[in-house]
Amino acid sequence: MKLIKHVLEEKGRTVCTVDAQDSVQQAIQLMAEKDIGSVVVVKEGQVVGIFTERHYARNVFLKGRTSPTTRVEEAMRARPLSVSSDQHLGESIEVMNVKRVRHVPVVDNGELVGIVSMGDILRAIIAEEEFDIASLVEYINGTW
Repeated sequence: MKLIKHVLEEKGRTVCTVDAQDSVQQAIQLMAEKDIGSVVVVKEGQVVGIFTERHYARNVFLKGRTSPTTRVEEAMRARPLSVSSDQHLGESIEVMNVKRVRHVPVVDNGELVGIVSMGDILRAIIAEEEFDIASLVEYINGTW
């Protein structure tokens, strides 16, 4: 069974972060430049939140706030759900589904080591299943 660390090995461990005091506009600009849907929010080097396109839509735009004057900490999800790199994919996606989140920071021993999305995990699960099916077909056909 694949673990979160296997997903990170394939996709990389780069995480885009913003400071809690940064403006929402700065966060949105970074997300647009990197073509990503979320950023991890840090304060004094510690993960304190996550800010996504959904948070922008619901906590800034729909409330009539302005991006340049709203701080990320005013719109983010504080104390976000996180996973460890040693967690199984199935367990991780189940928790994400129950909590209704699409992006989670990967934190090991208090240190941010990556970020995964529901899509990243689903792709890894599907790839693993396809490999298992192909192996079974080869075994059945005697080509293994």
